[in-house]
Order: sequence, then C-alpha cells, then structure tokens
Amino acid sequence: MHTDLQQNERRNAILRLLRGSAVRKQEEIVDLLKEQGFPVTQSSVSRDLRDLGVLKAGGRYLAPDATQRSLDDFGTLRQFVRGIATAGGSLTVLRTTVGAAQSVAIAIDKAEWPEIIGTISGDDTIFIATDSAAAQTAVVARLRELFRV
Repeated sequence: MHTDLQQNERRNAILRLLRGSAVRKQEEIVDLLKEQGFPVTQSSVSRDLRDLGVLKAGGRYLAPDATQRSLDDFGTLRQFVRGIATAGGSLTVLRTTVGAAQSVAIAIDKAEWPEIIGTISGDDTIFIATDSAAAQTAVVARLRELFRV
C-alpha cells in the first residue's frame, strides 16, 4: 500500500515536470525526481512514462493531456509523417522522421480504429495491419487526411 502511494506521488511529479517544461531525456526526469527526493532509476521512470501514456514527439516528452489533444487532431504529430504506402491488401507502411515512429504508432493505437488489427513500429517506419483490403483503403484515406501526405 505504501509503495502504491509513493508510485502515485512520483507519477504525479512526472506529470508536473512534463507540463512545466520541455523535457527531452529520461535522464533529465530521473535527475529532477531525485532532486525532489524520489528514489528512482531510469527503468522505473521508463515504466512510469509508459504506464502514464506519455509520448515523445518533437524531441520532447508530452504529458497525456497534451497527448490527448494530438490524438484528437494528430496535429502535433503531423509534422513527423513523411509518407504512406500499401503492401498487399492488408499491410500499410507509414514513414516518419527518424525517431518519431513509436510516438505516431502509439497515437494510432490509442485512437482504437476498428479497422486496425495492430501496429509495429521501428525508428522511422510503422507497419499497420488491417483485416481486409477494404479496411486498408479506409485506414489509408484517414491517415492521408490526418497527416496530409
């Protein structure tokens, strides 16, 4: 129970940090939390960021409220998408700038589009799987509209 309280306090501190300044590296978060008296490691911060739904876009971490706004219009992430291609009738390839694929893939996953079975992201490439050619066509049209590519 005591550990859950500490975890919640630490996660709230992380959100305050992200909302208050542009944090670009997990090491910065670790250092800032230690300054506030939280005994943290890089791996615990990494877990917290994942569990909180924090995204990294534009070289900085975005708190979930900022992330939610980008999910609504994908505006924050639009600048990182470079192209869309199809492979077969159920695989779509989305190209991003280097380092942005995971953030874009997370936003797509969180949007929970029914046509998408799943995504796999690398550093600058996302594979988006759909269950049919019709679903792929719908997803590609939506992606082109959202990302203007």
